[in-house]
Amino acid sequence: MLELDVVLETEFDEEKSEFNPSRTFTLQLEHSLVSVSKWESFFEKPFLSKEEKTSLEILWYIKTMAISPEVPTEVFEKLSKDDVAKIDKYINAKMTATWFAETPSTVRSRQIITAEIIYYWMISLNIPFECQHWHLNRLITLVKVCNEQNKPPKKINKREMAARQRELNAKRRAMHNSTG
Repeated sequence: MLELDVVLETEFDEEKSEFNPSRTFTLQLEHSLVSVSKWESFFEKPFLSKEEKTSLEILWYIKTMAISPEVPTEVFEKLSKDDVAKIDKYINAKMTATWFAETPSTVRSRQIITAEIIYYWMISLNIPFECQHWHLNRLITLVKVCNEQNKPPKKINKREMAARQRELNAKRRAMHNSTG
């Protein structure tokens, strides 16, 4: 969850010659599957596409991310560039310690990912629905982990098997002081 203190009004401090916030609102945001689903149901297009989003679409997504109760409309109008930068950094954060080794033979799917596709993955992998409120990148990482763990073990080719066998034989000969 990201928490922002959005400045709604400022007042001038004459002693320090600076503006200070006089009224703020604490905005709590969550980049989750629920937010993506709400956005996609409104705009009827995939959120996770490479397509550039308009400022209206971005603002609408920030509104869907809000989990603070009763957020006044003016809060979204008063978001500063710094606030938007923090939101963008939060959305793009990895949110997990898990990493995957990318193999050169890995082919990226061209499937268009929508909220329903992710919900399908959750159902087919028995991921509980409370995970729909997790940070989206963390949820997608969990889906990848489940897929990796469910893959059958990779078959070893004959050369690798022979090399492994020679290595084991050499270790056993050394351990038993044998020549074969």
